[in-house]
Amino acid sequence: MSDHRPRVLLSTGISVRTTGLLREDSGTGRNYSQAVALAGGLPTMVAVLDEQLVGEYAAVNDALLLTGGVDVDPALFGATPHPDLGSVDERRDAFEIALYHAFRKLGKPVLGICRGHQVINVAEGGTLHQHVPALPEAWQHEQHDLRGSPLHPVKLAPGSRLASAFGKTDVRTNSYHHQAVDVVGAGLKAVAHSGDGLVEAVEERHGSWVLGVQWHPEMAYREHPEHLAPFRLLLEALKAVGARA
Repeated sequence: MSDHRPRVLLSTGISVRTTGLLREDSGTGRNYSQAVALAGGLPTMVAVLDEQLVGEYAAVNDALLLTGGVDVDPALFGATPHPDLGSVDERRDAFEIALYHAFRKLGKPVLGICRGHQVINVAEGGTLHQHVPALPEAWQHEQHDLRGSPLHPVKLAPGSRLASAFGKTDVRTNSYHHQAVDVVGAGLKAVAHSGDGLVEAVEERHGSWVLGVQWHPEMAYREHPEHLAPFRLLLEALKAVGARA
């Protein structure tokens, strides 16, 4: 790799304007980009576009960050919609899954956060719980504190990248989701769980570097610097790829 910062491509969501200029806007939280930059990367963003472009995006960027957003369409894992399913975006689902496979084909690292964690699992053939509150003994995973404060405990698998980065296996995370990983995709392994048994993080079993986390580290790292860990791991993975190139 060159002396330039590695380029990390961030996925975005679509929002439709209903006043003023009637158009579709693309965007995501600024804190994703801030965390990537602080960890040493150069954040770039991509709108939801034609899937035929994903190969070129993968070729000119060094890593992919799949961000949070609306629910994942249950049709992608062969399920019918739950009564409490939220908004879905078929175009975004298809584009992000295509991006995921394009980056993996080139051996480039992928980080997924919240929805992005779920997209990774579905892309690998896994399934999702569509509405966590409907599960018996489920914890509250849609916390009311909107500042990103880590409020519930998560157990990290010993020997996992996350356990190494945090320097411990017991951490506290924030939680802003009502979907969650159910059956883990064949190419992945679960490396973190909440006390009610939900999968909170996944890594790849083989092939190029993949990490998905269910919480929002980009919302927590300013007050809790240890939560920059997923972004630092992504940049460390890029250094390792560069060293092998």
